[in-house]
Amino acid sequence: MTIDKTAIRNAATVIALRDRITDPHVLMGQRGATAAFMPSKFVFPGGAVDAADADVPLAQPLPDLCAERLLEDSAQDLRHALAAAAIRELWEETGLILGTPGAWSGPVPEDWQGFADRGHVPSAQALQFVFRAITPPGRPRRFDARFFLIDASDLVGDPDDFSAASDELSHLQWVPLDKARHEYDLPFITEVVLAEIAARAHDPTPPASVPFFRNDDEASLFIRLRGYAPRSDE
Repeated sequence: MTIDKTAIRNAATVIALRDRITDPHVLMGQRGATAAFMPSKFVFPGGAVDAADADVPLAQPLPDLCAERLLEDSAQDLRHALAAAAIRELWEETGLILGTPGAWSGPVPEDWQGFADRGHVPSAQALQFVFRAITPPGRPRRFDARFFLIDASDLVGDPDDFSAASDELSHLQWVPLDKARHEYDLPFITEVVLAEIAARAHDPTPPASVPFFRNDDEASLFIRLRGYAPRSDE
């Protein structure tokens, strides 16, 4: 049996939902044709966690339930780093800000300078942990991705202003949720996530459990993360 030795990197992805009650749209962009991972596919903003993300100040932490579920089936406490990475990737790839007005208390990492220059500190309060998936073996890159849902109303400024976005994603747009899975070239896992979002687009409360596609080198498992309260002796 051949064992896949590709390192699995932790990653965070943001699903921004707009007009969820009346006419839900989701924010997506297209990866480049020469990208090593998912070339030409339409995806949500997201990417790997950087080492510096653990030290980025957050004006507000993740909601308690989401924080608990992120701990489940995880060898490390990555809650803060994942939240910061989600906000950073959203900023880098779309130019949209999830944060609160304020000044940073210390040095600003290079990747965050543009964010800070707009007078905001990142805030994780609006992030809702809704999905987790590990890239299957055999791919050129593998990620343990946590998907966070946000409402467009929690974004700072104009949700149609992508002028500060990097060039990593092209054709940034708010895609009608009922057309995304049928009219766009999507990765398989993105289709699965969209089905979950469509099923609960009108419900802003956290899901009863978080789906987790746990693809390791032995088997592909589908489990659900429900969160747990730490014991008093932990």
